[in-house]
Parts: sequence; C-alpha cells; structure tokens
Amino acid sequence: MRERMAQLRAAFVATKKADDKLVPFVAGAVAVTFLVVLGLIGLWGGRWILGTISATLLSLLVGLIVFGKRSQRAQLSMIEGQPGAAAAVLQSLRGQWFVTPAVAFNKKQDLVHRVVGRPGVVLVAEGDSPARVKQLLAQEKKKVSRVLGDTPLHTIVVGTGEGDTTLQQLSFTMTKLPRALSKTEVPKLDRKLAPLDRGMPIPQGYMPRPGKKQR
Repeated sequence: MRERMAQLRAAFVATKKADDKLVPFVAGAVAVTFLVVLGLIGLWGGRWILGTISATLLSLLVGLIVFGKRSQRAQLSMIEGQPGAAAAVLQSLRGQWFVTPAVAFNKKQDLVHRVVGRPGVVLVAEGDSPARVKQLLAQEKKKVSRVLGDTPLHTIVVGTGEGDTTLQQLSFTMTKLPRALSKTEVPKLDRKLAPLDRGMPIPQGYMPRPGKKQR
C-alpha cells in the first residue's frame, strides 16, 4: 500500500509539471460529484450518514479517473514527436495485440510498426516527412500483402497533418477498428508474419520505453 501511494504521488508530481490544469480539473470533478450525489440523496429523502459516505467514495473514484486521463494525456504530450512514440502507445494497448516495433525504418528515423490483433494487421507509421513516411508505409504494405491473403490490412499514419491520426487518438483508433479474426486466429497470424522480420537490422536512435510488452 505504501509503495502504491508513493507511485501515485510520483505520478501526480510528474503530471502536474506537464499539466498546469490538473489540480483544478481533479478538484472540480470531486466537488461536483460530491454535491450531485448529496443533492440526489436529499431529493430521495435518504439517509445522510450513509449518503455522505457514498458521496465521498464516489467523488474520490471520479477524481482518480480524471487524474488517470490527465496523466495519460500528459505522458503522451511529453513523448509526442519523438521517434518510437507511436510504438510506446501501441505496446501499452490492452487486449490481444501482438506488436512488432520498427518493422521498417530509414536513416531519418521514420518508422513503421506492425500490429496483429482481432481487426487483422495494422501498419502504423510515424516520422517527420509525410512523403517519406507514406513511401515507407507503402513498401511495407506491399511486403505484408504478399503473405496476408484475405486478412484485413489497415494502415495508420501518426501525425498532425490532414488525414493523420494524432498520438492522443491512436489508442482509441486502434480499439475501434472492426474485428475480423477470432482469438485463436490472432497468434497464428502473428507467427505467420514473423519470418518477414528475420535478418532485420536494429534501428538506431531514441525509442521510448513501452508501457507493456506484448511479445
């Protein structure tokens, strides 16, 4: 418990440095939730002692949820624009996802990551130059398509340009892709694509540490 509180405090301090609106948002969420719950209890003629306890617990829960969302947003803003930022987000996805970072890259540190999940195969590209990124993505798409068959292949470009998906939206975009494979088909497909990566060199440069390892 003590270790958990220390981690929470460290996360709060780090988030507060990156997000100056953290405290007002969390405090506001707690206060509004507390007052709304008490107001509902008053309308229903409920028991005030039990109602106060319930309002306190619920408001703290809402405060933690708001803090978690703001903390995640602050963490993404700190790594946004760095090579491998998209890979860090992909490797923190919850659920059945097999992430292979940097299956394609160049000297300019443009990257393409491959993700295998229930929607099929998703190629996620990131980099500074839209032209270079799209070219790299097209090359990898062509290579994967040769062994993919009828399995759906999706492409996502992470960036701020027209038609791009921002780093903040990447996780949501991935989870909203339509499902096409069963749970048993996903690992089989990942193993089928694994030979494409043999002999692949290791990309140089900074790569943010992933939040969760999937492979």
